Amino acid sequence: MRAAMPRPERGFTVIELMIATAIFLVICGAMFGLLQLSQQKYSSETQVSGAFQETRLAIDQIVRDFNVSGYPSQTIFSQLPGNAAQYVTSPVAWSPNYPGNPCLVGTAGGGTCATPGDFDLILETDLGNGVSWIRYQLIGNILFRSVVPKTAGTDPAAPPVDPTVVVPFLTNVMNSPTQPIFKFTCDTPTGPQPCPAAGANGLPNRIRDVDILLIVMTRQPDLQTGKPKVVELQGRGHRLNPSN
Repeated sequence: MRAAMPRPERGFTVIELMIATAIFLVICGAMFGLLQLSQQKYSSETQVSGAFQETRLAIDQIVRDFNVSGYPSQTIFSQLPGNAAQYVTSPVAWSPNYPGNPCLVGTAGGGTCATPGDFDLILETDLGNGVSWIRYQLIGNILFRSVVPKTAGTDPAAPPVDPTVVVPFLTNVMNSPTQPIFKFTCDTPTGPQPCPAAGANGLPNRIRDVDILLIVMTRQPDLQTGKPKVVELQGRGHRLNPSN
């Protein structure tokens, strides 16, 4: 018998290879597109989360500083120390004319204060090493924080001698004149009222609460839309020392 001849093996044609390559490229393109979209989404969410955390920490710090302001008050002394830097004149310091007669807070009450104001707040308290002034001030889009020892008879809004104590506290702050950072509530004989509407009671030493609004923009625009995103958070500080 004659042996059967082996059948030749059939390979892929050029057209089949081209079709398979095209399908592979389409699948790879779709995968890389989804990967890029995922990276953009992750970057956007990371920026928003970072801005949220920074803003939340800033509000928490302002609230803590405001809550403990006013200590040690004048009323705890049977006889005031000779040095006014050893006690708190007012939980919320003011300018100009400190420590003279307090100015009125807000336009409805006269609005003669430079501080406290919509974007400037000075607190007076003992942080453990003597009475200090803690100042929050918005300059441009940066909220600065400074802590300096209280100096009797000087203006707390005067620039610190050491510029290193003024540090950027929160960047990319986007509050506008119609969206102030600070709003104050004063004690009055008829109960708490917004300081601008409290008339003669709208004084820094009568401030009981401060409402804080921070609007912060992410540092980089969203990779998908090309536009920045904004975080808006609110908080309230309530002064715990009622004796001033």
